[in-house]
Amino acid sequence: MKNQNMILSRRTLIGGSAALAASSMMGYRALAAMAAKPDSVFNGVQIGIITYSYRSLPSTAEDILKYVTKCGISSIELMGGPAEQFAGAPKGKPRRNKALVEWRRSATMDRFVALRKMFNDAGVNIHIVKFGDIGNAGMSDQQIEYYFEVAHALGATGITRELSEEAVRRLGPIADHHKIMIGFHNHTQLKPETYDGDILSHGKYLGINLDIGHYVAGTNHSPLPLIEKHRDRIISLHIKDRKVNNGPNMPFGQGDTPLALVLQYMKRHKLTFPADIELEYTVPSDSDAVQEVIKCVQFCKQALA
Repeated sequence: MKNQNMILSRRTLIGGSAALAASSMMGYRALAAMAAKPDSVFNGVQIGIITYSYRSLPSTAEDILKYVTKCGISSIELMGGPAEQFAGAPKGKPRRNKALVEWRRSATMDRFVALRKMFNDAGVNIHIVKFGDIGNAGMSDQQIEYYFEVAHALGATGITRELSEEAVRRLGPIADHHKIMIGFHNHTQLKPETYDGDILSHGKYLGINLDIGHYVAGTNHSPLPLIEKHRDRIISLHIKDRKVNNGPNMPFGQGDTPLALVLQYMKRHKLTFPADIELEYTVPSDSDAVQEVIKCVQFCKQALA
């Protein structure tokens, strides 16, 4: 691609690989200490993770915490499913599970508080919880209130869901009341001008969960101008590396998403919202999601050095 902002330096990738190799030579005690109390804030930039990255592995809350600490990550966007299962929710697909809806009506927040403590004691902050259906048509006000109560109990500062103009109008006043951000996630439908209208005008606590890999694949543009324009309303980034022209997901450093430039921009401007790794490329047959996320973390660390 001609735009230099859209191409990462191979040196960055090689540097990240070298850092990973060096880390594998650390002593057992040093690795154990890293796992016990992870710290993925690199030069002021919080590198986090989303639950979806571990979708190929068992996904109870306890499992996820084990993976996150092994990867040395200290902050997570936690999907609602594992959180609710930890709290005792009945299993099944949420959209068709009447028992789950009934359970939510009487659920207390005690187990969610316990979940937060379990993660915090391990050194991991739950900065966002994802409830992808919040604000959907037909959802009761009671269930929306329940979602916000869960976010408070988990210590999350935001809830994420897909971009929806209907949800924007409904959730704006409720989010303002609870002082919990709603971050709207994008796929390739996002355009450079999408947020220039009144979509975020329905509440001060409406914001953007910007997936920079999808944005690059769908627009063939660098996400940096969009981040610059709307950085006060961004609650988090999803960072992945995709090719332009709706191309595939690639290992970090091998696609067209300017990951290193975005992270360096965050460092330079002291942006405090997290950059959450979303592992979406195909995991090699001789690896697993944990090992691939570790590579992604090392890439980010090297980019922010």
